[in-house]
Formats: sequence, structure tokens, C-alpha cells
Amino acid sequence: MGLLSVAGLVAGYSAADEVLKGVDFDIEPGEIVGVIGPNGAGKSTLLKAIAGLLKPGRGDIRLGAESIAGRAPRDIARMGIAYVPQEQNIFPTMSVRENLEMGGYVDPGGSKRRIELVFERFPVLARKRRYAARALSGGERQMLAMAMALMVEPKILLLDEPSAGLSPVAAERLFESIGAVNREGVAIAMVEQNANEALAIAHRAYILVDGRNHRTGRAAALAADPDIRRIFLGG
Repeated sequence: MGLLSVAGLVAGYSAADEVLKGVDFDIEPGEIVGVIGPNGAGKSTLLKAIAGLLKPGRGDIRLGAESIAGRAPRDIARMGIAYVPQEQNIFPTMSVRENLEMGGYVDPGGSKRRIELVFERFPVLARKRRYAARALSGGERQMLAMAMALMVEPKILLLDEPSAGLSPVAAERLFESIGAVNREGVAIAMVEQNANEALAIAHRAYILVDGRNHRTGRAAALAADPDIRRIFLGG
């Protein structure tokens, strides 16, 4: 039994709009699993369904042996799955510390200890703890969004396009932070526009096309496959 398993998932934004058309997906403890594919393939929809933001039409989502399909996002967060959306993922007028307090809403009693752990993980956020979040750089904002998700001490972190809009240098630093979080024992599912970077950091990857599984396998093997490189990796 995997840490998270998705079977035959059908989901979309209305009854007539099935973005996912029977997707299978799983994560094992300690893995980084990349999700890549063309625009409109259903990558972000998959993460939203796992996080409880979309109710599946059919199929199942299991955390261990327990079905979580259709549960409320708050309940799913309490069970150990944290979701970081691509946009609107921080409170810009609040300070860095206040954002982290908001991230720990499911267990406010333990937030002080977890904030100190987050500051150890992300020294740049510790230095800027009193800054308004809107004063951070793009890369620092993404670090803050990820740090807010870590406030629930998740088993699984769902990252939706974490490097979108970042400079190459900022993206590289963010990917280093993602790798460090994973090495501390957090499994990560990551939808990423930069497929090359996603495959470089991931252990395994899924390629989605038109809401269906197209390929899956070890990330290094997919990155080396000539057909995958030509179609999905730009050469």
C-alpha cells in the first residue's frame, strides 16, 4: 500500500467538463514525484482533487488505506496533505510571521514551535520575519508559501508550478529548498512547467496528456528517452 494512491480519477470543474479522464497516480514515502505534460493536460486539476478542492466524479483517492476522495480540504490538511497553489498563496499585507501563523490554523497551539522549525529551514524568512510578505522577492514568496504548508507538518506536500515566474537563479534556490524538505522525510508531488528541472529533482514522474496517463517511470529514464525529450522537453 503506497502512501497516497489515486485510481481511475475522473474530475473537472463541472459535470460536463471532465478534465481528468481516469488518471492513476501514486506516491511512496520519501519520494518526489513530478507531474508534467502540455497545458490543459489536467496536472493542476489532479492536485486540487487530492487536496479536496475538487470533488471527484468517479475514482478513488487513498491516503494509506483510508479513502479521502471528496473530503473537505481542512480535513485532508489535518490528515497530513498540504497544498501550495500556484497563485494567491500568501497574505501580502501580513508579515512573514503572521503568514506562518495562518498556515498553522489547524493546530494553533503548536504553531510557535513549528514557526521556529520553519525559520531554521528557511533562514531568509527568519531574517525577514517582520517584513510584509509583499516586500519579499518572487522566490522568497514561494518559499513562504511552502513554509506555510509545512506548518501542518504534512506527510505529503502538493506543489503546483512552484517555479512559475521565477528567475533561473531564484528557481534553482527554490528547487534546492524542495530537495531539502524532501530529505527531511516529506513526500512531494510537484506539477512543474519546467519539465527538465522537474525530472532532475524527482525520483519518479507521470506524464499526463488530455486528462489521461501517457507515461510513467523513473524520472531519469524519462529524461533520457529520445521521444520524451523531443515531445515534452524541447529537444
